[in-house]
Amino acid sequence: MYGKGIVKGLGITLKRLIETYIDDIKWGKKRYNTDEGIAHRMSKDARGIFTVQYPEEKIPVPEEFRFIPFLIYEVDENGEKIERCTSCGICAKVCPSQCIWIERTKDPKTGRPVPVPAEFYIDIDMCLNCGLCAEYCPFDAIKMDHDYELASYERTIYNKEKLLKPVSYYASIRPRNYEREEKARAKAAAIKNARKKQNIR
Repeated sequence: MYGKGIVKGLGITLKRLIETYIDDIKWGKKRYNTDEGIAHRMSKDARGIFTVQYPEEKIPVPEEFRFIPFLIYEVDENGEKIERCTSCGICAKVCPSQCIWIERTKDPKTGRPVPVPAEFYIDIDMCLNCGLCAEYCPFDAIKMDHDYELASYERTIYNKEKLLKPVSYYASIRPRNYEREEKARAKAAAIKNARKKQNIR
């Protein structure tokens, strides 16, 4: 009984090995290090060994994949950065691992808070990648990234400079979400303008 099982298992392994070489000959150089080859090896039609040769090859992540958070900034007509974050602190309050710290900017004359963070820190080692900070942000200022290659030998704390990324980057990694959000933003702006016109009249 045990001997038959071992032979059967070795037969499956041998079959996979032979099918790998057949697929390699059939596909040629297109099987490895190409988007087409990775897609084929991920499909149900794949034969033989279909592992991805990481880090040379990487499986494309889905749009809703989330890793560490990042902050969004827009660029105005003069080419200046306009940060969406107002340092309201909601993201830090909802964070289950308490890995977000925000330093608020204060007006030097009045001492009152200014709606731009002086500094924004995220402890990447503590981050759970849950996405609650992005979910609760009322200004769409914090989003979840696709970058998962963050291995390091030291504790990783990202500051505002490292966290800030342009809106164009967000649009490139999450095009459908970006399009949906922009439509909602345009609709809200149209309603606001219509109300202003009614008040003027």
